[in-house]
Amino acid sequence: MKTFNKFIMLISLTALLFGCSDGGDNLETKTTKLADLRSQARKIEHDIKQLESEIVKLDPEYDKNSNNIILVSTASIEPTEFEHKIEIRGTVESRNNVVVSTEFGGRIETISIREGQNVSKGQVLMTIDAEVTRNTIAEIETSLELAQIIFERQSKLWEQKIGTEIQFLEARNRKESLERSLATSKSRLALSVVRAPFAGSIDEIPVRIGEMATPGMPLLRIVNPNDMYIQADISEIHIGRFKEGQHVDIHFPSQNKNLVSKITAVSQVINRENRTFSMEIELRAVDFTIKPNQVTILKLTDYMNDEAIVVPTRLIQRDDEGTFVFGIDGNSSNPSASKIHVITGFSYNSQTEITDGLVDGDLIVNEGFRDVSQGVEVQIATVSTAN
Repeated sequence: MKTFNKFIMLISLTALLFGCSDGGDNLETKTTKLADLRSQARKIEHDIKQLESEIVKLDPEYDKNSNNIILVSTASIEPTEFEHKIEIRGTVESRNNVVVSTEFGGRIETISIREGQNVSKGQVLMTIDAEVTRNTIAEIETSLELAQIIFERQSKLWEQKIGTEIQFLEARNRKESLERSLATSKSRLALSVVRAPFAGSIDEIPVRIGEMATPGMPLLRIVNPNDMYIQADISEIHIGRFKEGQHVDIHFPSQNKNLVSKITAVSQVINRENRTFSMEIELRAVDFTIKPNQVTILKLTDYMNDEAIVVPTRLIQRDDEGTFVFGIDGNSSNPSASKIHVITGFSYNSQTEITDGLVDGDLIVNEGFRDVSQGVEVQIATVSTAN
């Protein structure tokens, strides 16, 4: 800046002298003028230095302000806790979210519930026409009465050694066979009544009274909203980074709600098709509505260092030799900027871990880092921590 000012003054003086000249253009005239100008320039240069020296004596800060010094703030390197998180998509699941079907075939006789209704465990939901099974039970009961009488009489005769053992065994076998048939028919009859497998809410009823039901046919869906969890699939590259009890940040985009929970289970098997392993996250009761199959965004900590060297990501630059930050070189009375080449690790939340190149106590340029270059003199305005 000082040299530039001197140059401007010399140019101005030269222009003034040429403006006042008589316009002579011969070699001797020009040589004489040049010698005069150089003499005047030396005098002006001497006067400038003299004035600067006198001004510095009166104002010691003047020389600093007149030099090309960059004003910066610095950050002191201190080890701190650093964690890196990944974001994945999770889905709300319910352990009690099932489609109820039947093992009994027949015409749907009654539907005693409606969609959205809350039901208790064991409550009757539907009945299927079982007239044929009831008639079969009546026939078996009639036959069983006779078989019971025959068996009792044959037993008394056998006790008196009357008749043969075969007759006694056949009577007993007939009675026991009918008893088993009756029990089987009654069990089958019980299947004609569809009951709630657990307490919950009726979500869907795709059938109507009068339609035919077949074994395995979906009759209704029942959901228990109080027993839900979040399921997520994690890429196999993250094997070993997560464990039960680890905290998870959950975001519900639909409601713009956040929740902190924990991992309850980590699968030990890799899915062959998508090369992922599954994870379950606890979903406690909340004050807003959550439904099965709802999408969530999960933030999981896959790396943590309690004594990490961390700098703001924006301070990291790159040159032909790699990545670097500007540090402060020299003593406090004459500091200058100097490139410090570093090796970076994970970056998260606008912070980057430095694995090599910086140590505790180093000073790096913070505000003003884009204005400095290698070796430029700087003036430190403030000092703060880097993280």
